[in-house]
Amino acid sequence: SSQNLSEEFAEAAQQLKKEAPRIQFGKIDVTHQHDLRKEFNIREFPTVKFFVDGSREDPIDCKGVRQASAFITWVKRRTGPSTVLINSTDQAEAIIHADDLAVIGFFKELHNDSVEVFCETARDVPEMPFGMTASEDVCAKYGIQKNTLVVFKKGKPVHNEVLEAGRQNKLDLTRLIKTFTLDLVTEYNLETSVKIFDVPVENHILLFTPTNSETFNAIYENYKSAAAEFRGKIMFVLVDTNETRNGRVFEYFRIRDVDVPAVRILNLTSDAKYKMPADEVTVENLKEFCQSYLNGKAKLHLSSEEIPEDWDKRPVKVLVGKNFNRIVF
Repeated sequence: SSQNLSEEFAEAAQQLKKEAPRIQFGKIDVTHQHDLRKEFNIREFPTVKFFVDGSREDPIDCKGVRQASAFITWVKRRTGPSTVLINSTDQAEAIIHADDLAVIGFFKELHNDSVEVFCETARDVPEMPFGMTASEDVCAKYGIQKNTLVVFKKGKPVHNEVLEAGRQNKLDLTRLIKTFTLDLVTEYNLETSVKIFDVPVENHILLFTPTNSETFNAIYENYKSAAAEFRGKIMFVLVDTNETRNGRVFEYFRIRDVDVPAVRILNLTSDAKYKMPADEVTVENLKEFCQSYLNGKAKLHLSSEEIPEDWDKRPVKVLVGKNFNRIVF
């Protein structure tokens, strides 16, 4: 909530006062400051912007940061080096085991385009430590031969991404790395919904199924297998249809009991929905559906009747799929 974020922001300000007195923190109530709201195009709350070198032109947006520790890291990486330079295997081990997650860049030399993209990415992912190395000993210890980004979880490598000049950009890597703050498949509930929307992946696939059905385990394994292949491109979400608190989600996708198990893709930016053409939730069907969606070949799913002409004439409004989002949300 706004209140929580405000407290974390204040705590970060307090800590950085000693460490980095040049960095000033301020807050603005835009309900009274209309000119500032307009000048900086503030559309959602709370919004955090970072102004550099006394210029009010093009401040940097600080998005998705919620904890004081992440604010501090974010600011430090913007004002100083964004990654730790690793020169020894002991140093590498220390970083890899310091936290749940760590990201290490292994490079042939520390002056190339891939290093630049890696350092830029580190600035946008303050939730985890970043280190980079060009030490032959360190690369040999982990068996890395090419320019490679490795994500470590609880001290073990869980993802290797070979970095080639011009192939990845900062946003692609940011999306990929941030997905490791969630499980491969995230079950939707009030707690996880905030985390799901914090990860900057705009394509979500949702599996609607009762989690206590006899076929659930088999379906879930298939879903997880497909999820591994599309990590960073499509976020895999599980919605338990037995959970009554998920009612609004079923309503939004117009999912009925007879439809489950059902699979839908949602594009958060355009609000477009797509239905998996096949009924069976197999690895093959899921992969085909995701790939056709990413290739722009999937058919839009409009599961709604037309909006009745007199939908708003009475005290109780008539909602159908096509006006539901606009009216309810």
